Amino acid sequence: MKINSIIEQFQGALGDDSVSVNSKVTEHYRTGWRSGGGDAIAVLFPKTLMEYWEALTICVAEKCIIIMQAANTGLTEGSTPSGSDYDRPVVVINTLAMNDIVLINNGQQAISFPGATLHKLEKQLAPLGRAPHSVIGSSCLGASIVGGIANNSGGALVKRGPAYTELSLYAHVDNSGKLGLVNHLGIELGDTPEDIIANLSSGNFAKDNIQTDKKASASDYEEIVRNTHADTPSRFNADPSRLFEASGCAGKIAIFAVVVDTFEVPQEEQTFYIGTNDQAVLTQIRRDMLAQFSQLPEVGEYLHRDMFNIAEKYGKDTCLCIHHLGTAALPKLFAAKGRIDALLRRSAVFPNHFTDKAMQLAGGLFPQFLPESLTQFRDQYEHHLILKMSNQGIEEAKRYLGNLFDTEKREGAFIICNKEEASKAFLLRFAAAGAAMRYQTLNEDDVGEVLALDIALRRNDESWLESLPEQISRHIDKALYYGHFFCHVFHQDYVLKKGADAKQVKADMLALLDNRGAKYPAEHNVGHLYDAEETLQRFYQKLDPTNTFNPGIGKMDKHARNCACCG
Repeated sequence: MKINSIIEQFQGALGDDSVSVNSKVTEHYRTGWRSGGGDAIAVLFPKTLMEYWEALTICVAEKCIIIMQAANTGLTEGSTPSGSDYDRPVVVINTLAMNDIVLINNGQQAISFPGATLHKLEKQLAPLGRAPHSVIGSSCLGASIVGGIANNSGGALVKRGPAYTELSLYAHVDNSGKLGLVNHLGIELGDTPEDIIANLSSGNFAKDNIQTDKKASASDYEEIVRNTHADTPSRFNADPSRLFEASGCAGKIAIFAVVVDTFEVPQEEQTFYIGTNDQAVLTQIRRDMLAQFSQLPEVGEYLHRDMFNIAEKYGKDTCLCIHHLGTAALPKLFAAKGRIDALLRRSAVFPNHFTDKAMQLAGGLFPQFLPESLTQFRDQYEHHLILKMSNQGIEEAKRYLGNLFDTEKREGAFIICNKEEASKAFLLRFAAAGAAMRYQTLNEDDVGEVLALDIALRRNDESWLESLPEQISRHIDKALYYGHFFCHVFHQDYVLKKGADAKQVKADMLALLDNRGAKYPAEHNVGHLYDAEETLQRFYQKLDPTNTFNPGIGKMDKHARNCACCG
């Protein structure tokens, strides 16, 4: 009876078409992109900010748990319920329909509503010669701007660091259990929640010459990443200096809008492809470019040969889709795949992972995708670096690399990429993110689980390529390494052998990383897979004292807290 009453209130506020309660229909939204999932009494799809506020009001009044969700592209189960052991009804609020973007200050900044994607912002800024914080990687999957801010997400762009802003409009539940709306956008929108939401939704505010002393990006990151002598990482999710209201909140508040900086597109760019069998060569390149170059690289992506091989074979269909259909089609394709997978799982006729097997088969029907120049480098070299320079940095890189390999005779070589080589090198790197999962999926009878770690090494760590002890390596079928080399943020995907104890291997692996002074996760946030550090726990508890939003995140308590005594 109680649940029915709550559902009826949602339907009255949002309309029947914006409230989904059928478990088969909601499965896609209750299941993580890579793993995880749980129960919910409803998934809500508010179309306006006012409907969003009304949905939150009902949830708080009825003491429901609120799980915030946008594109659900996270890798650590942070935007879905986790299991069925909650002490209150769970409601998922999907924000993708609220996807407006308002350019302000002559396009130098943008106001993003909760469902707006990086891809949409990229298209909106293109005529102005500007770009968003991240233009490579998960933006192609439809990841939201607000989702990136909420998780301090990183990215491939060396100069920009983690997604960050101090300017936001958000709803929270205070320690007495009352819902409130906080306007820290730096824009005057009125006094009551209704006035603030109405003025923002209608665009009834000044768009230019907005002045504030608050940051809308990690504008100090270039100085941080250049310091190669520091014994701390350049960026990681729990960095206390990047935890500010919406930034790093991990869904512990309900974000209505954020202001983010935009960035000037370089006039000229050039990609270099570097190969070597000596990891010290890449260490030297990183150290010299960060310390000495007047122009930092735009991108510096590392691939180990084993990852190259897996991405080439098991990411080929992804590369072909992007190459022939463009990035705009990819979010729809992945969403359709998720819905089809959910449907087929309920049928005994189709084998497990039918869509993955079909896509893998389809990709294999096409000829070799990569240029011969790249596959020759794969055959010759173990370590690969995709380097993109811009403007005057292009000539700096040409002189430096020429001297390094031709004059100093360091081991390795480089290619000044043509358009095709550059495009396909980055497509290969993008496909690497899902290739390990595809490999495991198609070989599940012979291999165990995938353990996916994203780690931030110390800036002065020259031993960036790990050497695993036998007690760990004997449990691993494939160890696959790739990442954002200049930031020293690495993705390490381990396909375990059949029968390996994934929890024990992970514990042993994390103990090794602790001994190395590494931080994890570096950019995918703790979700339900990692323990939140004490600083991060305090931040979450301050934002959400009653544990209404996303309880259990960071392996914290899922139960309600009564904090009225703290008032």
